[in-house]
Amino acid sequence: MGTYTLQIRGILALALVGLLAACGGAKPAVKGGAPAAFGICASCHSVKKGETLIGPSLFGVYGTRAGEAPGYDFSPDLKKSGLVFDDATLDKWLANPVGMVPGTRMSYAGQADPEKRRQLIAYLKTLH
Repeated sequence: MGTYTLQIRGILALALVGLLAACGGAKPAVKGGAPAAFGICASCHSVKKGETLIGPSLFGVYGTRAGEAPGYDFSPDLKKSGLVFDDATLDKWLANPVGMVPGTRMSYAGQADPEKRRQLIAYLKTLH
């Protein structure tokens, strides 16, 4: 699947999640133990090892180097960023991915609430 197609699918998925939230509709399904804030993540990311959706699997992402998960075509900018997904990096990444790595394919606008970011990071640590 081409990069353009993946980006369009990502935009459409985010638009659908936003529409459902605005209409008071059902939240996206989240995996057991996931915080509520993970719902938007689950619209693009699997937590199953090796399962790529619009974005890469988040299984085992904590502690890895950005852009190195197998099975996903990461942007060159993310690959060369040198980021390692630890607590501090994930906190900044989840707050503003595009601001942290311009050119990333992640179209998520970011999570402004530090407590929700903390919950997301704690959950990502369990995915191994």
